[in-house]
Amino acid sequence: MSAVIAADAAAGAAPAKGGKKKLLVMVAVAVVVLLVLGAGTVVILKKRAAAHAAAQADDDGTAVSSAKAEKSHESMGPPTYLPLDPFVVNLADKEGDRYAQIGITLEIESSVMAEQMRGYMPSIRNAILMVITRKTSRELLEPLGKEQLADEIAREAVRPMGIEIAAPQPVTSASAASASTGGEAVMASTKRHGPTVKNPIRHVNFSSFIIQ
Repeated sequence: MSAVIAADAAAGAAPAKGGKKKLLVMVAVAVVVLLVLGAGTVVILKKRAAAHAAAQADDDGTAVSSAKAEKSHESMGPPTYLPLDPFVVNLADKEGDRYAQIGITLEIESSVMAEQMRGYMPSIRNAILMVITRKTSRELLEPLGKEQLADEIAREAVRPMGIEIAAPQPVTSASAASASTGGEAVMASTKRHGPTVKNPIRHVNFSSFIIQ
């Protein structure tokens, strides 16, 4: 009788152990499935983020390229010229009466600025006349004298419009020595002259240049 009871107990214990093993296997499988799904979700999200970043970079690159292309196109366009009536001016020669007949065409940064300068033309012509009358025939006959005249005209022609262009500091032995001392001299020079102002006149062209 005792042998029968023991056999029944063993039979009952075996299914119980088998059920626990199946439960553990199912739990393990469920955990693995969850881990796989989580990893897949992370990978998908990373791919979407990378694709979005790449698309944004392409858009930014396209915008920058378009801006550069537009700027390049503008720079390749024809400049705006503002021709002035010829100037006939008495020069500052002390040895005798000398005069200059000079034709000037200003190269302006834009057509809008050229139109604005036309409104100031009487004052602009007066400023240019004052520059030329201070010159002597000897100065204007030299190539360097013509270059200096063009620089002065470019500065003085915009002064009636309230645009102040600082004259370049002449290079002397003292200024060269100061420049060689380092950054302090450069900083002091910058403070004296103030911030740089852009001149809307890009170039002064002489269409004629006669001295008599």
